[in-house]
Amino acid sequence: MISYNPVTAEIIAELKQIAGEKNVYTDLDKMHPYSHDEVTEPRYHHMPEVVVLPEDTAQVAAIVRLANRELIPVAPRGAGTGLACGAVPTFGGIVLGLEKMNRILEVDPLNMYMVAQAGVRTEDVQNTALKHGLLYAGDPCSGDSCFIGGNAATNAGGNRAVKYGTTRQQIYEIEVVTPTGNITKLGGRLKKSSTGYCLDQLVIGSEGTLGIITELTIKLVPLPQHVMDLLAVFPDVDSAINFVAVITKSGITPTCVEFMDNVAIRSVEQFINEKLPYYENGHYLIIQVEADNAEKLDEYAAQLDELCTEHGALALLIPNSAQIWKARKSFAEAVRHENLIHSNEDIVVPIDKMPEAMKYMESVCEKYGAAARIVSHAGDGNIHLSILQGSIPAGEWADRLNTILREVFGFVYPLGGKLSGEHGIGYKKKALMQEFTNPVELDLMRAVKRAWDPNHILNPGKVFDLQ
Repeated sequence: MISYNPVTAEIIAELKQIAGEKNVYTDLDKMHPYSHDEVTEPRYHHMPEVVVLPEDTAQVAAIVRLANRELIPVAPRGAGTGLACGAVPTFGGIVLGLEKMNRILEVDPLNMYMVAQAGVRTEDVQNTALKHGLLYAGDPCSGDSCFIGGNAATNAGGNRAVKYGTTRQQIYEIEVVTPTGNITKLGGRLKKSSTGYCLDQLVIGSEGTLGIITELTIKLVPLPQHVMDLLAVFPDVDSAINFVAVITKSGITPTCVEFMDNVAIRSVEQFINEKLPYYENGHYLIIQVEADNAEKLDEYAAQLDELCTEHGALALLIPNSAQIWKARKSFAEAVRHENLIHSNEDIVVPIDKMPEAMKYMESVCEKYGAAARIVSHAGDGNIHLSILQGSIPAGEWADRLNTILREVFGFVYPLGGKLSGEHGIGYKKKALMQEFTNPVELDLMRAVKRAWDPNHILNPGKVFDLQ
């Protein structure tokens, strides 16, 4: 294990020279929000020694070069909306926040791209695209608060991934500060390239361990002319999830297919204080479809209605779209409202394995006294399991949670599943990554990390350990 040096008064003075005195925090009250992300458990919180908020890429590079020279760890941070402790400074040192790098630099409506700094909110990217009659297809549930740079660092998924793919499919090019403090651009505004290694895709999803993304050239697509939300209500989990394959086989390419089980529906209903359709016994598939004309959209609706009838749905509704999406996107807050002591997991499995995986997750939680709440991006097999404290005594929570997770992943991996579909590994899931990842794969990752970050100063303690 590398032994890092402390942040001294001299280093703080140098950081102020680089970024300006107003952008360097050493006051404990100001630094406290940077000690954690959305994970509420204090055992995952770590205080930085200093917080620096650079205003441009040159300042980011200068800070990283200083950190290399002095052997000080740097934890890059976006909006802090993560759920895997990826931005937590596990070794103290410097938190490098990108919140002041928040400008949209260019929009080209004709060629359908946008250039934005990493600290731009995802919702602002979406709204700017809309103003030009275009769509930014990335749509994480935290879009009103998360940053586009953080989306790239974790390869965020979201609701539209079924049709448009995850964040990595939305990006042409990234500007990156390397772990040694160099500035480079990776990728390109190209349809294809066979020019060496695909380094941009290596950095995207690396959770700030291989580089700090400071600027992105983002793909935009034509705005769909006609969009319809449908709510398919099923009597049980199996029939709901099995219907996803029916949709795919029918030739319809949905934009979104979101699942909420009945327990999650009731939890959200209580939280938002609004009555939801079939809350007594229904399990939801929220299906969104797009078309070039209204007639085609009507065809899709009629086809889905017929298929729902054939496959045992209780109903296919044209819902109040604002209400139903509010319900889906309020899931995480509803869980937090139920119990602050909980763990959010985003397990991914082959779509056809979702029913048995979800049943097993619920049974394991029940076995150890925890409560399970489940929603999913059903169209891409991404299960959002929230494990609540339930009847577990506070003093036993950490140990029982570890037991639950190991049993869950011991079942999921033989199904072809993985630890995370979009939240990443961060610090929280690092031990599980070590336990369940193929050792050859882990060694390849470690070799890349050692080559790119010889001093191991960039976001250490995340994803995996070098030893």
